[in-house]
Amino acid sequence: MPKFFTPNEDGINDTWEVNGITDQSYTIYIYDRYGKFLKNLSSNIGWDGNFNGKPLPSSDYWFQIIFENGTNKTGHFSLKR
Repeated sequence: MPKFFTPNEDGINDTWEVNGITDQSYTIYIYDRYGKFLKNLSSNIGWDGNFNGKPLPSSDYWFQIIFENGTNKTGHFSLKR
């Protein structure tokens, strides 16, 4: 999982996305540091750091990945503006 991303439209690390999981489908849930749900992502889709069309501030964000077999993985990453 990427530890950070920088959505500044320079073409490098502009979205946070999980790569390398190819054997099953999954859903990712992203939360802010207070536990507020922000976004869910399907397999192979990235997040641009926006919520309701507005850019979120630089901060740490948490994720949960739930795989189709019921297992899950949690962690966090940083959004740097």
